Amino acid sequence: MPKFTINIPTSIQAVLLSEANRTGGTVSSVIIAALSEHFDTPVHTLFQISTSGALVAGVFSGAVSVQSLLRHGDFGLGTFANLDGEMVVLDGHVFQIQGTGKVSEAPATAEVPFAVLTRFLPEVDQGVDAIADLADLQKHCDALRNSGNIFYAFRLDGTFKSVRTRAVRPPEEGTRLVDAAKAQSEFRFTDVAGTLVGLWSPGFSSAFSVSGYHFHFISEDRLHGGHLLNCESGPLRLRMEPLTDFHLALPETEAFLKADLSKNTADELAYAESAH
Repeated sequence: MPKFTINIPTSIQAVLLSEANRTGGTVSSVIIAALSEHFDTPVHTLFQISTSGALVAGVFSGAVSVQSLLRHGDFGLGTFANLDGEMVVLDGHVFQIQGTGKVSEAPATAEVPFAVLTRFLPEVDQGVDAIADLADLQKHCDALRNSGNIFYAFRLDGTFKSVRTRAVRPPEEGTRLVDAAKAQSEFRFTDVAGTLVGLWSPGFSSAFSVSGYHFHFISEDRLHGGHLLNCESGPLRLRMEPLTDFHLALPETEAFLKADLSKNTADELAYAESAH
């Protein structure tokens, strides 16, 4: 995170210290919150387009463009209209990993039915030891979470000994996600440098999001990627941001407005997110 050195009046310093003591935060967090409000730029905010239940029900039509999506963040993941591959949002760029394995930067006009992103401002930046598998990765991330009731964004950079990913292919219109997932493509990469973009969502969010961990991978050369199924790595740089504000934007498309989203889709979503 960038650092600035400024001169402030003693009276403002006293107010900052008092507010930090009242809230149990730091002077930096008070200043960031004040600047965020003044410039109307959200921080520690997770912005989501549509719901996971809509995806499960087969609502894959585009709700917003990539250009519109990037107004709300520079880091995250999702998918594309007609379920045409996996999305990685990294450093303000949106990448599309298609079922063929092709990776490309999505055009500004590409349409998005579902995405979750934030303006990444990590509060933790540290190294982690070698990671044996996905469960071990989650264990390292768990050690940094101090609550099960807020959201978290994770970024891990380094060289991976092995990575296993998948990418969905466009299904026929009206196909439920659980059926579309049966035709997904799986990929394996070895000795590849890259980045994991991850989000952790609390259990109560299962009604509208993917609860627990959700990671997408993209290689440093932007040639490989997908939804993470498993990985093994050497030491990695891990950055984490707690997210305490959540905004959900619901589509106004005909498909979304007429879909039956009243059912519990947790089991179907878990199947679609896992390896087959």
